[in-house]
Amino acid sequence: MARFRRRTCIILLLFILFICSIMMALKTLRPDRAGFGDPFGLGLLPELQQQTVLLENKQNSLNRVQGDTVTHINNFHSSAINTMKASMPPVNKMEEDLSSPNYNFHVFYYSWFGNPQFDGKYIHWNHPLLPHWDPKIANNYPKGRHNPPEDIGANFYPELGSYSSKDPSVIEAHMKQMRSASIGVISLSWYPPGMADENGEPTDDLVPVILDFAHKYNLKVTFHIEPYKDRDDRSMYNNVKYIIDKYGGHPAFYRRKTSTGRFLPMFYVYDSYVTIPEIWANLLTVSGSQTIRNTPYDGLFIALLVEERHKRDIHRSGFDGMYTYFATNGFSYGSSHHNWASLKAFCDSNNLMFIPSVGPGYIDTSIRPWNNHNTRNRVNGKYYETAFSAALLVRPEIISITSFNEWHEGTQIEKAVPKQTGQVVYLDYKPHKPNVYLELTQKWSEKYRKEKEQWLM
Repeated sequence: MARFRRRTCIILLLFILFICSIMMALKTLRPDRAGFGDPFGLGLLPELQQQTVLLENKQNSLNRVQGDTVTHINNFHSSAINTMKASMPPVNKMEEDLSSPNYNFHVFYYSWFGNPQFDGKYIHWNHPLLPHWDPKIANNYPKGRHNPPEDIGANFYPELGSYSSKDPSVIEAHMKQMRSASIGVISLSWYPPGMADENGEPTDDLVPVILDFAHKYNLKVTFHIEPYKDRDDRSMYNNVKYIIDKYGGHPAFYRRKTSTGRFLPMFYVYDSYVTIPEIWANLLTVSGSQTIRNTPYDGLFIALLVEERHKRDIHRSGFDGMYTYFATNGFSYGSSHHNWASLKAFCDSNNLMFIPSVGPGYIDTSIRPWNNHNTRNRVNGKYYETAFSAALLVRPEIISITSFNEWHEGTQIEKAVPKQTGQVVYLDYKPHKPNVYLELTQKWSEKYRKEKEQWLM
């Protein structure tokens, strides 16, 4: 009887081992891209989002060794980077590996980053934590500045590390990434010479280098004019004149063919609503006292629409169109996808361009720790694809992308890598590769091309 029991136990143990081996074999058949099956809308629920971040943090800890190795590789000294750059094949040999540029896809690009190697100090990566405007709320959150390179003012960490926008190898890497995504036009954040945002330094001297690298990759550059000090009709006329006189002859300078057959430069005007329509009308209407119309400095001027009432102000001001910029669906009237159809209809009836802005997600709690309610989880790319789908429904002439590298607000499509240091665990694009948002952009660029052919039939 004892021998029988022993035999039964051995058979049972072998059976359990067989079942376990079958389960392990089935597990290995899970597709690599299965992460895209996560339920959409997860990021819109704070409780679920918090659980997701905790799970991501645990996964990052498990992959710490691999993530640190990637980061060390991307933080070589400039001599190593330049050696790699010298070994790169000419662009004409890589053409077949790069998607053709879509000049109806515009991406917002920022050249305000700096590091000690190229700038003598960190710029923007050491962004301060911004206080809430209500002192009672502000007292509940930390203060101070970030301390790069391990602690940066972003929730994600760049594959290129805490780079300088002056580094030629970085600029070239950015151009290659944009071209691989089938983007055609770079909308460059711009301040007049000698001016900058409150956390940065002047960057106008970088424009020639950016134009040169853009041309190398068959990209075009337009200008995203920021709300510099004392911006009005007179200063805008002078600054548009400066841009066209200095950069307008470059082959990478963007011009768009209008319905009348003219080729005009385009200017996005950020925070245009802070200036009253009467001032803009002086510059942008034919009868204005500072009119730029029908002069060598005429162009297509695109205003930022935030609130619904801004659409009438934009029309009255003499702008040529409107864009929505913000990557937070529901944050403003303009950034809410369900309002795009009515905005497009308004623009069509008033001979204006409507340029919706799509983004992969939004998170700025590294610099605004109190702003968690505006976070939009990327949902492994589904948030981005939903925005593209909404944009294509209104058949726009141009789609703008927020952004290539606005790291502070977590809207970047630039490559990011897993990173953990001390108490900081950065978000990443897992289970996908660092270039997943470039691939998704390329996918929707091709989809846009095909659908636009059908619109024109």
